[in-house]
Amino acid sequence: MIGPSDDSMIYLYRQSVDMRTAINGLVAIVGGDMQMDPFCSKLFVFCNSARTIVKLVGWEGNGFILWMKRIDNARFRWPVDLPMGSIDLNAQQINWLFDGYDLTRLQGHATLVHHTVL
Repeated sequence: MIGPSDDSMIYLYRQSVDMRTAINGLVAIVGGDMQMDPFCSKLFVFCNSARTIVKLVGWEGNGFILWMKRIDNARFRWPVDLPMGSIDLNAQQINWLFDGYDLTRLQGHATLVHHTVL
């Protein structure tokens, strides 16, 4: 899948959005509700109320890009029970979301720093 690179900064908008909303409407949400700069190099993720469609929008230097994924016979596990208005994710987490994992319950192993082998 063509998608965010490993170093992409991704922000998930937790409220549902009418998926008839095109790039201009999503960019208006970024600038208004999210109070972020839509012309930065970050990606912004939106979902419909049925949790079957996800859109990503971002600025690519000379224009906006838009990715969309629709799933059939399933729903995205959208993290609605968290206290913040938007959630920052990395590329691995957004791929987990696309694959159906619940991000509020998923926690990987902690990174360990070792200085010696024995």
